[in-house]
This record gives sequence, structure tokens and C-alpha cells, in this order.
Amino acid sequence: MTAATMKKPSGRLASKKKREQAANILSIAVLILLGLIVMFPIYWIFRSSLMSNGELYAYPPAFTPPEWRFSNYTETLKVFDYWKFLGNTMTILVPSVIGAVITATMGGYAFARLRFRGKKFLFMLCVGSMLLPSMVTLIPLFVVWAKMGLVNTYWPLILPHFCGGGAFNIFLIRQFVKTVPRELDEAATIDGCGYFRILVYIIVPAIKSAMIVVGLLKFIELWNDLLQQVTYITRRENYTLALGLNIFKGSFNDDWSSIMCATCLSFIPGIVFYLIGQRYFVEGIVMTGMKN
Repeated sequence: MTAATMKKPSGRLASKKKREQAANILSIAVLILLGLIVMFPIYWIFRSSLMSNGELYAYPPAFTPPEWRFSNYTETLKVFDYWKFLGNTMTILVPSVIGAVITATMGGYAFARLRFRGKKFLFMLCVGSMLLPSMVTLIPLFVVWAKMGLVNTYWPLILPHFCGGGAFNIFLIRQFVKTVPRELDEAATIDGCGYFRILVYIIVPAIKSAMIVVGLLKFIELWNDLLQQVTYITRRENYTLALGLNIFKGSFNDDWSSIMCATCLSFIPGIVFYLIGQRYFVEGIVMTGMKN
């Protein structure tokens, strides 16, 4: 083999490497651009919260505040009962998320590992319930809760999530449990473990990322849920952040600076919670349905 023929493959490898580097650079540039587009509305809300109403109505609009008025947040907190609304929201979220994670884990484990009559039919019903719009069950559920005298309490917003927190959560946990080798269950059974101990000591440590994803998805769902809250809560002392912000916007419809401050205060806890669990969220979505 001559030197000329040996140079050809290396030249092709070099050109292929250059193309891959160019593609990577282009992909990163596109992702940065898309990220900036997604983040721009959030920045615009934050920028507007630091301006006076006169500056907000100025034309052309300023990209950055002429003066950074952080005192707007102090003034907004005087009229927006933020901490009360946040406490009410967490009163609903914490037990709902915990209940959804625990029951979804138990349901997903049962569908993935246990053998019982009608399992496939029940799983079909569970997955099929995802196609049922929430508006279909809103009025019948409200009638049931009203007859039980639980309207204007948090129970209608908490108890339903102790049934798996939704079919998708059960499905997600089931897919993760199926990736855990059955040999571990069999070894634990030989050692005298029952179904519950296998779930606690073997399955749960192996699928903790999926459980965090379920908790994160349930947190985001409940944080953004206005329909259920406005249906069951009518007393102001029980308002959540979503309801409080909605009423605040109606009361201060001309004071856009205060509205933007209240909006920023309302979505900050959700962003912080998501940033803490984003690694598990990505891992859970990528690994769903994959086998070891």
C-alpha cells in the first residue's frame, strides 16, 4: 500500500470530524437561540416589574429599565398577600405530591410485577382514562364533594391525588419498574421478602429518579391549576397563589408594574423547584421504557 492510498482514509476522517464539529456548533447555536426566545417573555415580565407605569407606557419600549426599581416588590407585597397565598398553596401541594408519588409507585409496581385476575383490563382502563377530558368529570365530582360538605375546603384538591395522581404517573412508574431485573425480586423472595419489602428495599431505590419525575410533574400540574381551585375555593382566606394572582390582576388592572411584580413572585417557587429536579426530569423522560 502506497503512502498516497494511506492518506485518503485519514483525510476522510478529518473531513468527517470537521463536519461533525460544524454540526455540533450549529446545534448549540440553534439551542441557544431557542432558549433565548423561550426566556424572553420571562425577562420582559421581570424587566417590567422594575419600571414605573409611565416608563411601561413609553414608546419605543426600553429593553432594560431606565432605573432598577426593586422597591416595586416591597410596595406590591403591601397589597398582595403573597405569603398567605403561598402557604395555602403549599398546604395543597405537599400532601398531594407525596400522596401521588406513593400511590403511583404502588400502582405501577402492581401492574409491572404482581399477577392478579383482570390486570390487563384494569391497566387498559387506567391508560384509557388519560383520554378523558377533565371537564367531563368536573361537575359530577363537584356534586359529590358538595353533598359531602367539603366545598370551600382543601380536601377535594388533595384526596384525588391519593389515587395515583393520574394514569400517566402510574404508567411512567410501571415502565421504570419493568426495567428492574426480575432476578432481584426472585433473590429477595428466596431470602424471605414479601411484595411490600421488595417494593421498599429493591424497587424504590432503583426507580427513585422516576418517583422524582412524578413528584415534579404533579407539582407543576397543581401549581398551574386554576380551574379546580376556582371551582372549590371561594373564601379569600383560602385562596392559593393562582387565585390570589387572578384576583389581584382584576383589582389592579391599570397598575401593570404591581401586576408584573406579583407575577414574578408567583412563578419564582415553581422555577426553583424545577431547577432542583431538572436532572431527574430529563433522566426520567429519557429512560422511560428502556430495558437494562
